[in-house]
Amino acid sequence: MIGSTTLKQLAVCVRACRLCRDRPLFPPALPHEPRPILQVSAQARILVAGQAPGIRAHTSGLPFDDPSGDRLRDWMGINRAQFYDASRLLIVPMGFCFPGHTPDKGDLPPRRECASLWHEALLALMPQVDLVLAIGRHAQAYHFRRLGRPLPATFKLGDLVRRRLEPFAGGPRVFALPHPSWRNSGWLNDNPWFERDVVPDLREAVAALL
Repeated sequence: MIGSTTLKQLAVCVRACRLCRDRPLFPPALPHEPRPILQVSAQARILVAGQAPGIRAHTSGLPFDDPSGDRLRDWMGINRAQFYDASRLLIVPMGFCFPGHTPDKGDLPPRRECASLWHEALLALMPQVDLVLAIGRHAQAYHFRRLGRPLPATFKLGDLVRRRLEPFAGGPRVFALPHPSWRNSGWLNDNPWFERDVVPDLREAVAALL
């Protein structure tokens, strides 16, 4: 069925998915009503590949609808209107739904059902992507593996972020980014080269494709 499905039809299927709650492939089941969130089109050439929606995005239905989104948009040098324009920007997180909280109120890892069931089909229908912003460890491991350069289990974020413009043969460029959450403020303070060296390159790459 997926092989003959259009991108629009596939997005409808993703938004209707309740697998992680009703028949989880990776228990335990999602403990709340799923609300799959993504932004896709056949035009946009920039893919934001994050982890999973947070609780505010789960409530509003908008990905990165929180201070981490404000920081990410600042890094990219774009405004909210550009960010939420599907003809300019794709948003396909590793997990489409808010996964729940850890005991210390952090977010749980993305649900693995999403990537195993939907990601390859979605990305196959968006071959126009020229730039991937891989945000966080789960997205980085997935997209580097998908593009033929699997990361070692011991990879360090700083080393990976510095490889931001390394080209993939026949594929898009990949920027590996730290998560823009306030929880990463310590890493950002300890690595001032990120905002000094990487952010300007990121803005230039984004501007060239908008």
